[in-house]
Formats: sequence, structure tokens, C-alpha cells
Amino acid sequence: MNQKKKNKIYRQPLPNRFVHWGIAISIIMLIITGIGQMPVYGRYLIIQPFGTKWLTSYEVTLWVHYFFAATLLFFTTYHVVYHVIKKEFDIWPKKGDVKGSYLILKAMLLKQKEPPSEKYLPEQRIAYLYFVVSIGLVIVTGVIKVIKNIMGVQPTNGILFWGAQLHNLATVMVIFGVIMHLAAFIVKENRKLLPGMFTGYVDEEYVKERHSLWYKELKREYEKQS
Repeated sequence: MNQKKKNKIYRQPLPNRFVHWGIAISIIMLIITGIGQMPVYGRYLIIQPFGTKWLTSYEVTLWVHYFFAATLLFFTTYHVVYHVIKKEFDIWPKKGDVKGSYLILKAMLLKQKEPPSEKYLPEQRIAYLYFVVSIGLVIVTGVIKVIKNIMGVQPTNGILFWGAQLHNLATVMVIFGVIMHLAAFIVKENRKLLPGMFTGYVDEEYVKERHSLWYKELKREYEKQS
């Protein structure tokens, strides 16, 4: 509330936006370069768009893949450390989120009033857990795949095999999660959250109507500071 301006409420501070876009860019580049290592672009890309010739080189895509793997590891570590220090766990799943998500979906389909929500909707917290699991699996299995390239280190064939299989599975999970994340904005009610990931601010009336529990909490904090 103390960072409110022109009927807007500060929802996403700079560190959240920094991590969000850092992870988003890292994941997109990891997907692109990962596909390039199969290799796919050199074999099946009939028309080579300008500036994409590097994607046909296994060595180049490998090092770019490593670079963005490092940035993903940095942003996820920063995210965890930052929120642990700040003791901010609003987005972590809570008991009753599955039922809460069902009630919100039901209200949207039947054009009814949604149940009151906190800063994050129940389905947002569930989606967060999904990304924690899938991205975590990508990182762990990615580390296993890199270890085999370290001189003098040779994991067993079983570890390498299952590491590769689980890495592929985690990649598919992340791609599916990204698609669902973007698809969520097809719903008109969710689009008002978009400005928050660019400017940090969202419409006050939106918060008051859809995140009423959080709005009341903000008002109490504001009154204490006044």
C-alpha cells in the first residue's frame, strides 16, 4: 500500500521480476539449444532463417546450452536464497489449494463470484510447485549429464542412462508447464496480472475484487504505518 500510485498496487518487486525473466530467458534458450544438439535443425530445417546458422553446430549449441544452464542455476539459487532471507513464502502451496482451484474454475465457468484469495491464487501456487519439481529435475539431471564430461569422473552406465531419460522427461514437463502458463492468459481475468511482471504494479480494483484477502492485509499494514 505504501508503494501505491494512481490506483495501482505494487505486486511484484524488482527481485521477483529479475528472477522471472531470467529463468524465462534461460529456459527458452535451453530448449532451443537442447533441440539443436539432437541434432534437428541441420537435418530437418529446410529453410534456414537469417542468423540461425549457429544452431546447426553441435559444439556451439553445447556451449550456449552450458551458459544458459549456468544462468538458470544462478537465478534459481538467487530466488531461493532471497525468499528464505526475506521469509516470504506466499507462493508456496497450502492445504486446500486443489479444492480452491476447483472452486475458482467452477466460478469462472458459471460466471459466479470467485471465493476470496490471497496474493496468489490456489492454482498459481500449484503451478509454482510444478515448476519447482520440473526445473529442479532438469537441474539435477543436467548436472549428471555434465559430470560425465569431467576428466577422471565416470558415472555408471545406469546413472548416465537414467540421468538422460529423466532429463528428457523433465524437459517435456517444463515445455508443457510453459505452454500452460502462457495459456492461462487466454482467460480474461488473468490478463490483469501481466503488467505486474513488467512494471511491478497491478490495478487496485483487480486486487480488491480477486485478491480480497491480500487487499485486506495490505490495508491493515498501511493503517499501522499511518
